[in-house]
Amino acid sequence: LDFSRPDTIAAYYMEDMRYYRQEHLKLLMLNTRSRLIGESEISRGTVNMSVISPRELFIEALQKNAVYIILLHNHPSGDPSPSLADLKATSGFVNQAKVLELVVIDHIIIGNTYYSMKENSKIFRIFNS
Repeated sequence: LDFSRPDTIAAYYMEDMRYYRQEHLKLLMLNTRSRLIGESEISRGTVNMSVISPRELFIEALQKNAVYIILLHNHPSGDPSPSLADLKATSGFVNQAKVLELVVIDHIIIGNTYYSMKENSKIFRIFNS
């Protein structure tokens, strides 16, 4: 699996995540060569929100010696467009990760299609630079 391509990642997880009735947040952890070294479900929420603990997310990544992380969650509505809460949470994670020398390389939202913040969001690119 090519973890540099949001479409490939989304396609791999799409069938598993698109039919969930609650939001699920997965953390994909990669090493210095961008190879997957771990995957973890960090949160399971309600039909329209997921409570995300930065503490849990970063502890998991640091325990696996991850260098890069990808956030992946679903929208049960089928619409993968990010909410304002998604954008705010992601920008916070990006900034917090920098302090820990981790890099958030993307946040992908799964619905009937997918939305990659890396591909689509100016906010993501600004915070991640």
